[in-house]
Amino acid sequence: MLHITRSVAAAGLLGLALAGCQSQPASNTTEASQPEASATATIETAASTDTISSACISKYLQAVSSDEMMGRKPFTVGEERSTKYLADQFKQLGLKPGPDGSYFQAVPLVEITGTPAATMQIKGNGKSLNLQYKTDFVAFTQREQPQVAVTNSPLVFAGYGVVAPEYGWNDYAGLDVKGKTVVVFVNDPGNAGTDTTLFKGKAMTYYGRWTYKYEEAARQGAAGVLIVHDTKPAAYPWSVVLSGAISPKLRAQTADKGASKCAIEGWLTLDAAKRLFQAAGQNYDQLYAAANQKGFRPRPLGNLTVSASIQNKLRRQTSRNVLAVIPGTTRPNEYIIYSAHWDHFGVGKAIAGDSIYNGAVDDGTGLAALLSIAEAFQKAPQKPARSIVFLAVTGEEQGLLGSAYYAQHPVFPLNKTVADLNMDMLWPYGKMKDLTVIGYGQSELEEYARAAAKEQDRYILPDQTPETGMFYRSDHFSFAHVGVPSLYASGGFESRTRGKEYIAQQRQNYTTNMYHKPADQFDPKWDLSGIAQDAQLYLRVGQRLAGETTFPQWKAGSEFKGARDKSM
Repeated sequence: MLHITRSVAAAGLLGLALAGCQSQPASNTTEASQPEASATATIETAASTDTISSACISKYLQAVSSDEMMGRKPFTVGEERSTKYLADQFKQLGLKPGPDGSYFQAVPLVEITGTPAATMQIKGNGKSLNLQYKTDFVAFTQREQPQVAVTNSPLVFAGYGVVAPEYGWNDYAGLDVKGKTVVVFVNDPGNAGTDTTLFKGKAMTYYGRWTYKYEEAARQGAAGVLIVHDTKPAAYPWSVVLSGAISPKLRAQTADKGASKCAIEGWLTLDAAKRLFQAAGQNYDQLYAAANQKGFRPRPLGNLTVSASIQNKLRRQTSRNVLAVIPGTTRPNEYIIYSAHWDHFGVGKAIAGDSIYNGAVDDGTGLAALLSIAEAFQKAPQKPARSIVFLAVTGEEQGLLGSAYYAQHPVFPLNKTVADLNMDMLWPYGKMKDLTVIGYGQSELEEYARAAAKEQDRYILPDQTPETGMFYRSDHFSFAHVGVPSLYASGGFESRTRGKEYIAQQRQNYTTNMYHKPADQFDPKWDLSGIAQDAQLYLRVGQRLAGETTFPQWKAGSEFKGARDKSM
């Protein structure tokens, strides 16, 4: 209950503030072996013993996830309190502000609260089909207008809505979609289809993300775009789509006020899509089979048209990223970024009498690790040669908005940014044997992580559910998208003392009962030693990178290598 959370946090914070962040001697560690590829430098001797403790993690985690932070939602008192807390902690630790003398980077956002018309009208082929809002479809817009609409917009089917030259794939080939509404499948052909030789097989590429499909449809000039939802390839049920769609949406403010985006973006249920295809004289199974073949050609959906509209309420306001710097001693103009997102969902619908969505795991754990690593760097006897940037970003829950804004408006040059080391949702279930790397196979940073993991007697494990596209769902992706090598890893598969089944049960319980709910709040029974272990590993990786003169590279075949090569 709320009053219990507050009392626990108050008592815990007082004790931990007095205790500080001293660590017990490390155990279960082994001497590092020589790493692979380019990660050959020696880890600094300053990292020879563990310097981040569970007590340190707990101190910060209780603070950032307390009820006093009101769920850390942008544009609320929760933002004011949480960002001030983070900036105050950085200042107290002795970290420097950004080049403008501030610990904040302004992030102009617009909140769009859209109310779609109750029905989406499909007409043509002598038929009329009225799709029902929430039951059959959801719709929203990125255009900053009081009302948006498509009226009698011709419907076309464009497979997965993908243009991927490196895979020889173009779902828009020969199709002019200007003024039209495009219907596309979720995910990508290799993941959602039956031929795992396409794209990256069951590992989702960025082309499978819904965000990409909206971007590509806009580039093609479409008036609207509707994604067909299917639970298995989407990796989430319609209820998740619905809950996200009906909430007010934060978007980055743009000079054209979203005019370059499609007027209507949305989703169709699988059942609604099948009815639509049938009305067009098409068969869903046949379209699905065709869309999964190389050489697929997009096609009109008979002479069907769609009409839909959305009424919008707009609120423009500035959120903020929080950043601090430890200047490098000999190469201060080269930067290593540690990132975590500070935002969550604020105060919302009460569940079991609790309406504060504290976000302790998501992403209070990442913030606690961020602050603990900053403290460890400051206390280390040897200061880093390269500059270390600590970045707590806004708007992750609304689509990586803060990190995307930083990537487009970098405080420090991207071609001088060595790497981004991102922390999101670390598991409070004790020490782990594994280090699971999301997006395994992308960059040489994995070899740095491997060397640090061996010191902790841990093994590297590729993402066990690559089909869900987790690599594209946290803030490191914003950096990867502009070419900065990024690492997103944590222990989460095998408990050191309780095994794999225990962790699977704990994670399932979290997903079912706590994720994005008020129940995601600090529990004094949590074992935070695993989070301290992950933070220590990230500290090692950062210290190693700081002591080198080279830059880690994307591996051949990575979709991000081209952007990095171009920027350098």
